[in-house]
Amino acid sequence: MSSYMAMDILRFSQQYSLYSTSFLFTIGAIGNLLNILVFTTLKIFRNNQCVLYVVTESIANIFQLTTFALIFILPAIYLTDPASSSFFWCKFRSIMVSSCTLISFSTICLSASHQYLSTSPLLYLRQLSTIKLARFLICASIIISLLHTIPFGIFTVIQVSVCVLSGLLPVLIASVFSILAYNNVRRIVRRQIPIVRRRLDQQLTAMILIRIIVFIVLTVPYDIQRMYTYIAKVNQSNLLHFAINTLIGAVLITLFNLNYAASFYIFVITSGRFRRQVKHVLVKKCWRRCKRWFFYSRNQVNSIVDVRPPDSSVVLD
Repeated sequence: MSSYMAMDILRFSQQYSLYSTSFLFTIGAIGNLLNILVFTTLKIFRNNQCVLYVVTESIANIFQLTTFALIFILPAIYLTDPASSSFFWCKFRSIMVSSCTLISFSTICLSASHQYLSTSPLLYLRQLSTIKLARFLICASIIISLLHTIPFGIFTVIQVSVCVLSGLLPVLIASVFSILAYNNVRRIVRRQIPIVRRRLDQQLTAMILIRIIVFIVLTVPYDIQRMYTYIAKVNQSNLLHFAINTLIGAVLITLFNLNYAASFYIFVITSGRFRRQVKHVLVKKCWRRCKRWFFYSRNQVNSIVDVRPPDSSVVLD
């Protein structure tokens, strides 16, 4: 009886993972693309270190969500896991998942640290926060992530499951710097800086702080479940226990993967100023640009129709 129940739980876990991953891919692709659009379109965000990290994170998240979608959709299409037979796909997905995880989490930590530096009351710390340093750190994080994960992918044997690298270290780093940045912003009113810069610092710090709180809430339960699985040595010898642990892991990994899909929606929900900025970009820039393009194309078509050759049936004088 317990074996039948365990098999039902495992089948439900598989279907749940497929549908939840497809849902996360849809909302995540839209949200990350809107993040890139808004932060690269508005002039107020240009040459801002924190924004550069958010854009980099959004790009890494799109690649990550696409890889996750392929991992679960391909077995549903071919009724077998291609990683069990395709040597290239097994290696490639391991490299992509691990690299994108490290890049995404490192940019979260770097955005918190740079926001702390840029809002610090100490001049020499503010001078460290430059766009040049941000670009260097982003390039360094990408290179280090690839150097870390390419050997991991090459020397990994073909397995049915894929291991997502994550840990408590990014949570700790991001938490410390976000709290320090929040304390800096509380004292920022006393400094003689332009009001536009002050409001931007307050907006970005609040957005990053709430983003990191959500990051902690979504990451810690999954890390605890992974440690429990490793320490308790959960395996298929006790099939029902294994099935229940698999179902719990599927739910927690869905919450964990929200880290790659939810940043735009977190910003929209928690920041009224960001909502107005999104509306400005979508309505006043993108929509008007699309209308101009549509009417321009329509006028071009009308001009081509008007300048048509004479009908051959008409008798010329």
